[in-house]
Amino acid sequence: MVLLFRWFSRCPLALLHALGSVLGWAVYAASATYRRRFRANVAQAGLPWAAARPAIAAAGRMAAELPWLWVGQRGKPLGRALRWDGEHLIAEALAEKRGLVVMTPHLGCFEICAQAIAERFTTPEAPITVLYRPARQAALREVMAGSRERPGLATAPASLAGVRQMIRGLRRGEVIGLLPDQVPPDGLGVWAPFFGRPAYTMTLAARLVQQTGAALLLIWGERLPGGQGYVVHVLPAPNIPREASAEDAAATVNAAMESLIRRAPGQYLWGYHRYKQPRGLDIGAAPDNPAP
Repeated sequence: MVLLFRWFSRCPLALLHALGSVLGWAVYAASATYRRRFRANVAQAGLPWAAARPAIAAAGRMAAELPWLWVGQRGKPLGRALRWDGEHLIAEALAEKRGLVVMTPHLGCFEICAQAIAERFTTPEAPITVLYRPARQAALREVMAGSRERPGLATAPASLAGVRQMIRGLRRGEVIGLLPDQVPPDGLGVWAPFFGRPAYTMTLAARLVQQTGAALLLIWGERLPGGQGYVVHVLPAPNIPREASAEDAAATVNAAMESLIRRAPGQYLWGYHRYKQPRGLDIGAAPDNPAP
């Protein structure tokens, strides 16, 4: 796996995205379960199929670009591959020195967001810390271990120790990056509406803001056509009152994620099993949630 990643990391981004488009359609054609979930999630969001259809190829591009992002760009500036939109919001938030939480859904190239912030705004002494789950495959874990760790970028495991690490970082005025549209582990969530259907939703993002008083921003990495690179968009986030309940705060976070996804439905990961019932957790069934 490591050798394969290194070989692909030398390929031009345009070639990787072209190969990824083929991969995305191949997976879509091969898996009836994936197709049903993809189409069901698009329908649940109330979006026209034509708007979401490009996301089939985009899912493959997301996988194909990882060698370039994780290995090929290690130690190199992103240069022309990166453009910014709204970066002044990050600068203004960091100037307040109360910590910053940035949230992005599985939209576009979310990997580029942390790299872009690390390159421009953070240092090894005060990095952006991103939450991660170790890959199940040992070979992929080996690749990830050395790829996401770079100057100005640190990782925190999805565990209690990782949460403590992020709280300490925020209290030092650092940046935390989260993908709050992924199903949380270990019962660390609540049921909240996502495109009108209850989804088990991470409470961590809101809790970090409520407990530390950190600033909150939305961010997403737009994947440009033809391997031209990426645009990192930064936008204001909704207010999450300190006294808001976990359910209300999660609903606010989900609504913010929906607003980003509607900007570029052709780059969202619609095949993700967002409405699944986490196994082995005594959290009760989703309220008024029809059987899948």
